[in-house]
Amino acid sequence: MGSVSKMRKILGIVGSVLNEVISFVVFSFLDILDVLLCVIYKVFDFFIEAEWKPCYCSSTKEVITNINSHGKILVSEKGESKIVSLCSTTLQLDDISDTLYTRSSLVSDISKSTVKELKRLKKVTHDHKRNTIKYSSRSERIVNKNGGSVRSTFTINSTIVEMLQEKIGGSQAHPIPRWSDCDCKTCNSWSFGFSKETLFVKAQGPKDHAKEDVLFIHGFISSSSFWTETLFPNFSDVTKSSYRLLAVDLLGFGKSPKPTDSLYTLRDHIDMIERSVIEPYKVKSFHIVAHSLGCILALALAVKYPGSVKSLTLLSPPYFPVPKGENPTQYVLRRVAPRRVWPMIAFGSSIAAWYEHISRTICLLICKNHRCWEFLTKLITRNRIKTYLIEGFMCHTHNAAWHTLHNIICGTAGKLESYLDAVNNQLKCDVNIFHGLDDELLPVECSLAVQTRIPRANVKVIEKKDHITIVVGRQQSFARDLEDIWKKSSS
Repeated sequence: MGSVSKMRKILGIVGSVLNEVISFVVFSFLDILDVLLCVIYKVFDFFIEAEWKPCYCSSTKEVITNINSHGKILVSEKGESKIVSLCSTTLQLDDISDTLYTRSSLVSDISKSTVKELKRLKKVTHDHKRNTIKYSSRSERIVNKNGGSVRSTFTINSTIVEMLQEKIGGSQAHPIPRWSDCDCKTCNSWSFGFSKETLFVKAQGPKDHAKEDVLFIHGFISSSSFWTETLFPNFSDVTKSSYRLLAVDLLGFGKSPKPTDSLYTLRDHIDMIERSVIEPYKVKSFHIVAHSLGCILALALAVKYPGSVKSLTLLSPPYFPVPKGENPTQYVLRRVAPRRVWPMIAFGSSIAAWYEHISRTICLLICKNHRCWEFLTKLITRNRIKTYLIEGFMCHTHNAAWHTLHNIICGTAGKLESYLDAVNNQLKCDVNIFHGLDDELLPVECSLAVQTRIPRANVKVIEKKDHITIVVGRQQSFARDLEDIWKKSSS
């Protein structure tokens, strides 16, 4: 037994080393490929749409917000400047994650860490100052000679400035859909059928006199089908007749609007949920069930409506406690997307988070042609499996996925602790957390970390289940769990 254990340990070390080496080679190549694709897409965008799509490879611009300019932004670069109007300027800038435009290459990261380690070994005492980038969440107050505050200085990527200009001008600079996005009826139903101002909502249950409402929020690159095809059919008749079940397609996903000029910030997502669910359905008292990225939106809603939330059920919440001294957004980016080829789900998340143009290529090949992939899946499996997961995975645009990933998962890293503390101190509702033991994307430690901030939270770890099968495959059992939670909270 001792020799077997020793052999496993050796194999584990060898596997880790191989993973590190192969990952370095693969991601170094991808760093170069992404730069090449940037040029290729600019050429294609220009010839097909008569202009190129702004990307985050651009240089940063200094944005000076004048305190007395009533929400106007002065954008300056190389001595040239112009005024841009915007409502809620500071809030908009705060919502933008610096990970959108500050993602160093793997070679650069290793070089920096090597230099840092060498300096540590040599016991270098002087500080190594690398403050070459001003983040949008950090501001510098400029004081005039009279001691009065004049303006705050921000650094913001030129792509964000261009997108904000489109929103301010009230015109749509890019066609809908873009040439690289899907043009099918399902993906674009919002542009000619459903309202452009509200999300797609699947409602089930009594229209009037419902006992309580339940809001379901799906995770990243998913849709309301994650709930409606699994849980909704498995609720008891009593639940279906007593509760109004409301599942949304988040902004940019499924059948919901996919505006090309949106930055898909936390404010954008929350505003759309309020406009599409809370207000039209006149929701007063409700339960929230959320998965993965949706947990962040659930926490933000709970903090905003502390007296209305009856229970909070979180599945695989993406909460990583940030060590002191670390940049929250960059730390979470490295944890969610570690740039490793194994496990495969980590490889996929790394491609989606680190490479703007490679991920756009994947969306071009998969999302734009999702009808073909769905047909092939049905043909190969002879219709033996449902394709709702495939549909949810593919019905989005690259713009929506890219900005949502960075602005929600990474961009809220510095806010989550305050949200969790507010839930613990201000809300009286029950908090239940479910996590798959085999989840390779978000480890169980994420849920346990949430429990440290909310001690009353009940954490249930499900063996032999991962990020998706925490619901899919155990929908009957989970439906019973939810019914028990709601019944207990109501009593």
